[in-house]
Amino acid sequence: MTIAALVVSFAVVASAQFRRGGRGGRYFGVIRTPTAESFDGSFNFCRIMFPYAADGDGGGWAVDYPRADINLSIRLSELTKTHISLDSSHEPNHLVLNLTDPEMFQCPFIMMTEVGAAYIGPEEAAKLREYLMKGGFLWADDFWGTYAWEHWMNELAKVLPPSEYRAVDLPKDHPMFRMQFEVTRVAQIPSINYWMGYGDTSERAADSAEPHARGIFDAKGRLMVLITHNTDFGDSWEREGDDPRYFYQFSVDGYAFGINVLLYAMTH
Repeated sequence: MTIAALVVSFAVVASAQFRRGGRGGRYFGVIRTPTAESFDGSFNFCRIMFPYAADGDGGGWAVDYPRADINLSIRLSELTKTHISLDSSHEPNHLVLNLTDPEMFQCPFIMMTEVGAAYIGPEEAAKLREYLMKGGFLWADDFWGTYAWEHWMNELAKVLPPSEYRAVDLPKDHPMFRMQFEVTRVAQIPSINYWMGYGDTSERAADSAEPHARGIFDAKGRLMVLITHNTDFGDSWEREGDDPRYFYQFSVDGYAFGINVLLYAMTH
């Protein structure tokens, strides 16, 4: 399906778009951690909570939480045949975990945002490596510029030594880009606040001018870590209902990419 067709699909569900999704802002409520009943065989959006590094560059793990997690789960259920886990109020059963939580191994997909400020300790590094080696998939998103990139690479090196596991730009013919939607480019998506304030998409000016989708592969060629740098896919889901201009300019591309990633992570 093309990006244009995705726009049509969203037009069909326009009333749901602004009714159910896109309540913006930052989260100050109770963090949804997993329980024994959290995993029922359907999809759970699993977000990783991590401590901040004093020398990092980023806003922390809770940026875009919980609306990005909820909205992407809803769109996944609407635009694919994927069954998503629902709580007692029929909202997506999204979860927040630490890297040391055993429940992480119930999640085929985990997400970390604002990783330019992440700190990964020795125990966390060992558990994340074990998770990835056992078939797990990590998506790291929303960090900008050279400094944040180098910081995240230093943290990730604790998990996957770069001598063995090198981050490379994904080729345009990688199957992730055509799982359901034909994604022909990596969109640069700014936060809605930056875009409305500056009318631009590069949050670190010339230092973040080019967005990247990079990956780290295991020994068998399986993509196990996706890194989207100089772009913010999370905001395209979280803020979908805040401004129709932002939705059509950024959320359409954001959902096409995001749904492709989820489908790839759950089938490879």
